[in-house]
Amino acid sequence: DHSGDRRPRFVDEDEVSGRFARVTVADIAAVGFTYKDPVSYIRYNGEPALAMSAKREAGANVIETMAGIREAVEELRDGPVADANLRFRHVYDETVYINSAINLVRQNVWVGGILAAFVLLLFLRSLRATLVISLAIPVSVIGAFVAMAAMGRSINVVSLAGIAFAVGMVVDAAIVVLENIFRLREGGATRFDAAYRGANQVWTAVLVSALTTVVVFIPILVLELEVGQLFRDIAVAISISVLLSLLVAITVIPALATKLLGDGNSKRMRLPGIDGAAALFSAGVLAFTGFVVRGRLRSLLAVLLICGTAGGATVAFMPKLEYLPNGNRNLVFGFLLPPPGYNLDTTVKIAEGIEEAIRPLWRSDEEADGTVEMTPPPDGLPKMDRFFFVAWRGSTFLGAAAVEPERASELIPILQKPAFKEPGTFGSISQYPLFGRSLGGGRSIKLDVSGPDLEQVLAVANQAIVKVEAALPRDQGNQFRPIPGLELGAPELRIIPDPVRIADNGLTAVGLAQSVDTYNSGLRVAEITVDGRRIDLTLRGPQDHVVETQDLGQIPVVTSAGLILPLRSLATIVETMGPTEIRHRDRVRTVTIDIQPAPDIPLEAAIETVQNEIIAPLEADGLPRGIRLGLSGTADKLTQTWASMKLFLAIAIAITYLLMAVLFESFVYPLIIILSVPLATAGGMAGLVFLNRFTYQPLDMLTLLGFVILIGIVVNNAILL
Repeated sequence: DHSGDRRPRFVDEDEVSGRFARVTVADIAAVGFTYKDPVSYIRYNGEPALAMSAKREAGANVIETMAGIREAVEELRDGPVADANLRFRHVYDETVYINSAINLVRQNVWVGGILAAFVLLLFLRSLRATLVISLAIPVSVIGAFVAMAAMGRSINVVSLAGIAFAVGMVVDAAIVVLENIFRLREGGATRFDAAYRGANQVWTAVLVSALTTVVVFIPILVLELEVGQLFRDIAVAISISVLLSLLVAITVIPALATKLLGDGNSKRMRLPGIDGAAALFSAGVLAFTGFVVRGRLRSLLAVLLICGTAGGATVAFMPKLEYLPNGNRNLVFGFLLPPPGYNLDTTVKIAEGIEEAIRPLWRSDEEADGTVEMTPPPDGLPKMDRFFFVAWRGSTFLGAAAVEPERASELIPILQKPAFKEPGTFGSISQYPLFGRSLGGGRSIKLDVSGPDLEQVLAVANQAIVKVEAALPRDQGNQFRPIPGLELGAPELRIIPDPVRIADNGLTAVGLAQSVDTYNSGLRVAEITVDGRRIDLTLRGPQDHVVETQDLGQIPVVTSAGLILPLRSLATIVETMGPTEIRHRDRVRTVTIDIQPAPDIPLEAAIETVQNEIIAPLEADGLPRGIRLGLSGTADKLTQTWASMKLFLAIAIAITYLLMAVLFESFVYPLIIILSVPLATAGGMAGLVFLNRFTYQPLDMLTLLGFVILIGIVVNNAILL
């Protein structure tokens, strides 16, 4: 208040000099508590929201961590959150998917065990014999859990899948031992003699069969790539289960056979129809075998024909490669990149437009609580359990989840339609990957355009994205977005200080910049503590001083002599364009085009398309000096993993051969046995071709692991023969 004699209140005046002393900040400025300008905006199901995320420590159990988080959420929900009249709920809980996957694997273990017992009963035709072998399943599986716990391995979805695989494998050794014991009992041997000699006669073959199943995983255990860590749990689970089944076959099975097996004279059950078909099949196989082995040349021709046909079929039927399955998590996320220069209000309006377009698909709180019946969505579209978006000045992140988790992928095209309606908007919307921690990290091809000159890099990137649109069009489910962008940047006002003028006025470039900041977004000058809380102390000029571009030159700058000069007298103001982000890869400026192929396009096929229809034409037309094109992301991982897996497949076959050569003391017998591998790979490829007639199943790295497992399994019958 400068009324009256226009002297500030609470000010001391020196009577001699006439100067003022002890001037407070409040005497010359408006002081108050306020809030920083928002840099982002969040809405959840159409309402303003706050969001927070929890990240577990490395090595922590995610299920135990989430249990603690739920407990904390309930405590907050019943206390401070309720007191503030707010609602608190999970946007995404990873353990929901994990628990459903564990339940599915557990169900597969039970169903697999029951089916294995049924097949045993079908062939053995003896309830006692089936019971003896069936007991090998829980002993081996439970023992595998104990052994993995002793090794410090966690029981996760992947290791449980390995145990599910092993359910059908752990009975192999038990069947061989029991069948031989039963044969000796039929020959008149006593129970104890049949049990001892029956196990003793075949234990070498059983040992070799078990070891070949285990040793194929040795190359996998030393694989340092990302999938090597994934395969390791499966390899450990199967190896432990199979080794325990070997121990069970030579100890538990003979002991049970002496107590539960019959005298060998009891008649087996007869199954009319099935027995007749089995007899015809057996007679046909024996007749073909007899025809083949009558002559050496005939045998050689049969081997060459069958194995050659199998090898050719493997190559012919081999589908395109995929990296890892995407899974079916109930979370769809998207990242939108509008044209540069859009402020926060504009990006919020774009996101709210998407929100309004999909609002009819939302499930209301009353429907979620079950107080009212859920209304069917229009046109049979999936109902959304929740929708949220986070808007920044230059980008928007959005996410959604379905009421029916299995229909989450159907939300992708629903969100794509309004999301890409804004002209010049790039982005991608996809399902959260099963294997991958980053957004879009599930299956993506990153086309890197690198070079020393940013303008040339952007020019080539613009050419590349036109070819991407032509080769992998959006209307077929493909998505792509540039990182950071395809323009030089957003419009900007660049202030270039005049070094002579600022020096003549006793100023520095830093001081000039601080004066501009003060009248623009504010200058943080200190951090103060108020009531135990740390608060930024910010110096700001009048809010209405700079409202237009032309006003920037009128910003007052105080010199060391106390003069007040306009900014334009000390610097040149240029309206230009500038990059919003400068991205480097291998220390070179880079613009990356992140391409996500449609779900029905294998990653290998998409990589070939990018190589042949995008990179090759650009290189043929001639690239500017220093500009390079390269692939990274999941595409790079797929190339590295496939190269390693081919090598490890060859190593696994070699290890299997050498192991059998040592145990059989022959280099010829193992060669005969190893010829069964091409037949197995041909059958596996034929199975994939058949399955793809009904559903999409590429040859991903997990499927390829199945072929590694096959090498150790398919030689078992040949070893026994």
